[in-house]
Amino acid sequence: MQQISPSNLSAWLADAGRARPVLLDVREPWEYQTARIEGSTHVPMREVPARVAELDPDKEVVVICHHGGRSLQVALFLEKQGFAHVHNLVGGVDAWARTVDPAVPVY
Repeated sequence: MQQISPSNLSAWLADAGRARPVLLDVREPWEYQTARIEGSTHVPMREVPARVAELDPDKEVVVICHHGGRSLQVALFLEKQGFAHVHNLVGGVDAWARTVDPAVPVY
């Protein structure tokens, strides 16, 4: 599992020559409705074990939460499930909003 900063994720998403990662947002539904990174897939943390088969273990996955703690736990879980290319967004959607996209609400 790797850590990725908001600025590095932004550069990755802007790079047309690089395959887009799966942006897996594991926050609660109300949080996802409040603020999110466009193009993210919402699977609340508590649902990840039951829905892991919906994810492709061969794809790059960036796990996202509010500040990076829950996403770190999910990233480690995915690694144990055989996902080889998992990244945790350091600082979560909060850091994304503060450093990359000020249009995303801070809560």
